[in-house]
Amino acid sequence: MSLVDSPSLSVSSTPATSTRLPSEAYVLSLASTSSGYAASSSAPSNSIHLFDKADFRKIRDWVGHKDTISSLRSVANIAGNVRESLATCSKDGTVKIWDERSGSQPALQMNALVTSRSRALLSCDVSLDGLTVAAGTDLEGDDASILYWDPRNPAAPLRVHGSTHSDDITAVHFSKTQGSVLLSASSDGLVCTSNADEPDEDEAGLHVGNAGSSIAQTGWISGPAGTPSVWAGSDMETFSTWSNELDQIHNFDIRQPTIHRQDLTWVTDYLIGCHNHRNLLPGHDNDLSLFVGSNEGDVAWITRPSLSDPNTPWSLHRMWTTGHLGIVRSLLWDESHNLLITGGEDSKINVWSNPSPFANASTENGSKRESDSDAMDVDEGMTSPSRKRRRD
Repeated sequence: MSLVDSPSLSVSSTPATSTRLPSEAYVLSLASTSSGYAASSSAPSNSIHLFDKADFRKIRDWVGHKDTISSLRSVANIAGNVRESLATCSKDGTVKIWDERSGSQPALQMNALVTSRSRALLSCDVSLDGLTVAAGTDLEGDDASILYWDPRNPAAPLRVHGSTHSDDITAVHFSKTQGSVLLSASSDGLVCTSNADEPDEDEAGLHVGNAGSSIAQTGWISGPAGTPSVWAGSDMETFSTWSNELDQIHNFDIRQPTIHRQDLTWVTDYLIGCHNHRNLLPGHDNDLSLFVGSNEGDVAWITRPSLSDPNTPWSLHRMWTTGHLGIVRSLLWDESHNLLITGGEDSKINVWSNPSPFANASTENGSKRESDSDAMDVDEGMTSPSRKRRRD
């Protein structure tokens, strides 16, 4: 499996700006709001840090949770209120919605109470209409559940689907085109789609795919026909793509595409995460960019023009080097401002210039997706395979 350097390949070793979280905390997740960038930190603070977009000055800290923040997401709509906010979930068994106007307290809180017990939450998402919140629990005994809330009545889950997965539920993502369809992934190796509106969990399941190894992260892919497909990254650093009905298309080791030349070397050690563009990339049958990392703290951006043709080589577009020491945990591409933000286990947050070489061509030629978001968030639940150190 080949990796070729793009004609527009560039290498940067100096971030535009940089900051560091206190207490040597890991930067677990990054997300974007209209006015700022948010970062979630590991223990001991378990906090959310908000930075101004203009100069990356810290605006505020939210003491977010009593335990590890397992997911941080940007939300455009919650409980019917169209306003940008942040959603977090935690191993403390809560989902919280944060709004800059709500001061130091969350604007909304949902508790993961199942049969009078609180459950640790590893992943969460909010539906496009803002009327359903989903979260995946860890495995407790024989049970791992997807919980659903109506945020207008947040006191208790609206329904519980307990038979979708049999191990930790590491990722949940609502479809951007089919509002009630939820994609989920688990340490049991399964990627699943289900109907979030179905009260009978025996009838809720739509499709199931088995990757054969623990899934750390997953997400949707948009294609030219408008039918979504799925990607998944495993703890064993395999990367797979799946049809809309979760038939496996490809499965390979993400570390295989490499470049070894006298003038250029890139070797991938792990997948950081994926980014969905507003439009299909020119010359591509998909809207997906992958960001991969090295154990030394370097980052590379790669794409594949065809995710359906196994003979298509990967393209290396950009590299960011020497910005971090060790594992890069989280990454956010703000395409509107041509910035890439990276967060690592070294407590550093780096802001890099990242104008897309596809920008003009995408506007002119790319197919518009029905719905999109600038932000890509990668959280501990998505990027904590066994080779990475946990910070709880």
